[in-house]
Order: sequence, then structure tokens, then C-alpha cells
Amino acid sequence: MTDFLYNLSMGFGVALSPMNLAMCFVGALMGTLVGVLPGVGTVATVAMLLPLTFGMPPETALIMLAGIYYGAQYGGSTTSILVNIPGEASSIVTALDGFKMAQKGQAGKALAVAAIGSFFAGCVSTLLVSILGKPLTSIALAFGAVEYFSLMVLGLVLAVVLARGSVFRALAMVALGLLLAMIGSDMETGAQRLTFGLPELSDGLDFSVVAMGLFGFAEIFRNLEGNSVDRSVLTQKINGLMPTWQDCKNCFMPVLRGTALGSVLGILPGGGATISSFAAYTLEKKISRNRAQFGKGAIEGVAAPESANNAAAQTSFIPLLTLGLPSNPVMALMIGAMMIQGIVPGPQVMEKQPTLVWGLIASMWIGNLMLLVINLPLVGMWVKLLRVPYRLLFPAIVVFCSIGMYSIHNSAFDVILAGGFGIVGYVLIKLDFEPAPLILGLVLGLMVEENLRRALIISRGDTSVFFTSTLSLVLLSISALLLILSILPAIRGKRDEVFVEED
Repeated sequence: MTDFLYNLSMGFGVALSPMNLAMCFVGALMGTLVGVLPGVGTVATVAMLLPLTFGMPPETALIMLAGIYYGAQYGGSTTSILVNIPGEASSIVTALDGFKMAQKGQAGKALAVAAIGSFFAGCVSTLLVSILGKPLTSIALAFGAVEYFSLMVLGLVLAVVLARGSVFRALAMVALGLLLAMIGSDMETGAQRLTFGLPELSDGLDFSVVAMGLFGFAEIFRNLEGNSVDRSVLTQKINGLMPTWQDCKNCFMPVLRGTALGSVLGILPGGGATISSFAAYTLEKKISRNRAQFGKGAIEGVAAPESANNAAAQTSFIPLLTLGLPSNPVMALMIGAMMIQGIVPGPQVMEKQPTLVWGLIASMWIGNLMLLVINLPLVGMWVKLLRVPYRLLFPAIVVFCSIGMYSIHNSAFDVILAGGFGIVGYVLIKLDFEPAPLILGLVLGLMVEENLRRALIISRGDTSVFFTSTLSLVLLSISALLLILSILPAIRGKRDEVFVEED
């Protein structure tokens, strides 16, 4: 307990420095803006801002990028409630009841419940990050190459199991991501692989370029296709930002359940914030005494998913900080930010860079408090921003994305490559393939290959080493079991229910 309090005080000392405090605010504000404006996207924004972190200290860079991520979860609820257009995928279900409440003149109440639920969930999940970080890191330090390989296989399988839609399509995306990770120089021999004679590919694909294309440019293409979407912003005055005592009583248990569910699912690979919000809404709809009101303006339908997606957004940092594993594409970009700073992701980070880890954890509490202040008093400003036509917004997004891509390696090839992946991402979306497992496969691909080859070198080519290690055998067995269960039609039907809203 003494160590925990000491580490926490050290973290607040780092987070409360003027520079880090300012960047925490910038990240939270920018995240809210990203969440409010439909069609921008958290992944694209973080990828675009990665080059800006080159000259920053590691703590400052991660604090800013983290603020963008969890800030977007707050901002996404604003568009869902006021415009019925989710700014983030994790806010889709918030629109079901939030917009209905707004139409009834209860927009202020819906926004307040979303912000308060998000704040509570963010604080609780940050506490979990700080409590679980040290024990999980101690366990992870016992991992060798064999166990790491099996752990990463489990991570890829979880990305498949928890991805939306077809399991086989998700498997194909992971396989494609692993294949793309092989582009570049062989780590042992230095031989060129899959570069097709292009010197620009000799160092492999930069995952931020791929992420920008698959998520940023592809999202722009998709939004331009749907430019007829009615963005009718609520015109009446928004008031009643304080929920009544009865509203608080009605939301208390949904917020607790959403926080608990989001905290657990956020740790798992595969986009925990989105899954958590759908799962929390589905759970509340099934157990609520007020289920007939769901879809018509039930306040529980706003409180539960908003609590869940914010809890999941922050517990997704647990595998990043303890194991060096990204649980979603944004966490993959955070790993990129660490690598830019010369930090090798993994369990050693908490031991060798305690100020980085605890400064980031402390900044989450500060950021959540900032977001509570940013979101409620500034509702009027966000409403005005929502009136900006997308035809004026997307050229600026394209320009800033292109500048960000070019500045990574000062290479026009990266911009062209991102545009190519944008077309690929758009085609994948049209064919109902989810791009997120591809990014996770790309990020984990090199680590999977590195640990596989290292384990085989140590064992002199004996593959049975993956099954003679007890921990490795358990991890691989869980992976196989999850994959089998997800493929079975009956189980797959239940899995897909999370993403289907009943009429």
C-alpha cells in the first residue's frame, strides 16, 4: 500500500507539471472535438498527431495522445444525443435513447447523465489500471519467448472472437495483417521480403500510414458517399443540465453495471469500448423493469453504454502498460508513440520508466475532471460546430492527414500509400470486413515472428516447446477453445446478438 501511494504521488507530480497539464487539456479538448465531429475518427487523429510527439518528452506525448482517446468517448455522446449521428462507433447505442430524450426536450438531462456516468466510470477504471498494473507486470516478467508467443496468439484470437460480423472474415483480416507485417527486411538475415524492389518498403510498412488509410481516408470516402445524411441539429435551447434525484436513482445501478462490464471488456483485444457499449445496453434492456421505454427515451439507455465505453477506453491501457500488447488500433498507435521515443513496450516499462507509467495514470484522473468541465458548460459551442457542413470539413481533414503522413519520413510515398490503403479500407467496409483486426495483426506480427523464431532457436527447432511449457499450453488451449466456440453456429448467433438491436 505504501508503494502504491508513493507511486501515485510520483505520478501526480509528473502529471501536474505545467507542460503535462497543458497537454492533458489539449488532448482532452481535441478528443472531445474529434468525438463531436462525425467522420473525423480517433485513430486517424492520433495517427495524424504522432509526428508532433517527436520533440516532446515521452510522458507529455503519451498524456496528450491518451487524452485524445478517452476524450473522444465523451464527445461522441454529444452528437449521438443532439444530432442522432454518433461521433464514435462506441456511441452508436447512446443515440437510440439519447436522441429521443432530446426530442422530448430532455437534451440537457441526457448530456448530464452521459457526462456524469463517463466521469464515474473513468475514475473507477483508472483506479483499476493503477491497482492491477504492478501485479500483472510482475507476472509478465516471468514470461519467456515461448509464453510471449502464446500470449500474442491469444491476443489475435480474441481480436477475431470479439470482432463484429463473420469470424472467418476477421480471421482473414488478421492473416492479412500478419502478411503485411512481413514486408521489409528479415530480422535475422536482412533479406528483403515482399518489397517488390521498392526501396521505400525496405523498412516495412509504417503502421500509422496503414491506420491513417484504413480508418482516416476510408472513413472520409464512406462519409462522402453518404453526404445526404441529415444533420439536423437541435435548435431549441438546452437547459436542465442537472438531473433530478429520481434520475440519479434510476441511473445508479446502470452506471455501476456499465462500469464493471466496460472495465472487464476493455482489457480484451478487439475494440473493447464499442463492444462494451453494445453489451451494456443489451444487458440493461434485458434486466430493466423499464424495458418498454428503451428506444423511446430511457435514461438508463444513455447511462449504461456511456459508462461502459469510458471504462473500457481506460482499462485498455492495462495490457499496453503491463504486457506491451495493444487491445485496439488506438493502443497500437500508442505503442508506436512509445517506439518513437525509444521505449520498448513490455513489462519492463513499468520497472524502467515508472514516471512515464504513473504520470500517465495520474493524468487520467486529471483528464476526466477536465472533460467534465469541458463537456457540460461548452455544449453551445459543440452545437455550433455540428452545423459545419461536411463538404467544408473533409478537405481540411485530408490536408492535415497528408501533412502528418508526409512528416513521418518526409516521404510523398507514405501519402500515396495511405491513399491506397484508404481505397482498400473503403472496399473492405463495403464488403463487410472489419479493418481493426488487420491493424492488430500488423502491429503484433513482428512481435509474434520475433518470439516464435527466438523460441525455436533456443529449443533448436523443437516445436513441442510450446506445449511442454504449462503457461504456454494453457494460453494456446484457451485460444483454440475460443476459436472453436466462436465458429460454432449456435455460439456465433449469441455473439452477434450483442450488435443487433431488437425492433
